[in-house]
Amino acid sequence: MARNYKGSRSTKETQIEVKLDLESHDYSINTGIGFLDHMLELFAHHGSFGLELKAKGDTHIDYHHTVEDTAILLGQAFYNAAGDKKGIKRYGSFTVPMDEALVECVIDFGGRPYIAYGLEFSTSKCGDFDMELIEEFFRAFANNAKINLHLIMRSGGNSHHVSEAAFKACARALKDALTIENDRLMSTKGIIE
Repeated sequence: MARNYKGSRSTKETQIEVKLDLESHDYSINTGIGFLDHMLELFAHHGSFGLELKAKGDTHIDYHHTVEDTAILLGQAFYNAAGDKKGIKRYGSFTVPMDEALVECVIDFGGRPYIAYGLEFSTSKCGDFDMELIEEFFRAFANNAKINLHLIMRSGGNSHHVSEAAFKACARALKDALTIENDRLMSTKGIIE
């Protein structure tokens, strides 16, 4: 079963293309936003996801539309690449330390979008990137991947470290949840939407 997805999103604010392959490891990311590129490269690398992502947005206004729309399309890519969900573990969790930061991510790939967001940042920006956009990213991603996503910050001080630990933990938890472990659907309802 091919576990991949190719899609695009085009609005008056953004134009985004994505190719996701859950069985590949190559990645190339260009959103025009350095900090977001860095986080998504970490995400692809530590999740061992094949990811090609190109985005253009109205960054002359701010980064909000590009960050949110990238997360919308990336969430849709994961939802579609997972196919009928048959055989996946469904649940995944991982905790990542990054110096003083410790972030845990727990995921249920069960078709029920929800986010419990527990990250706090000591600064409002990393470079020119508004740290409040991290929550917007994960909210849009969870809603469009149709996953239950819990991000729990156990400790942290440096905003960059907290963000990096969160993206790495999310990647590893997703990798775990999407691992094929048998040929059964992990739902007593008989369906994962």
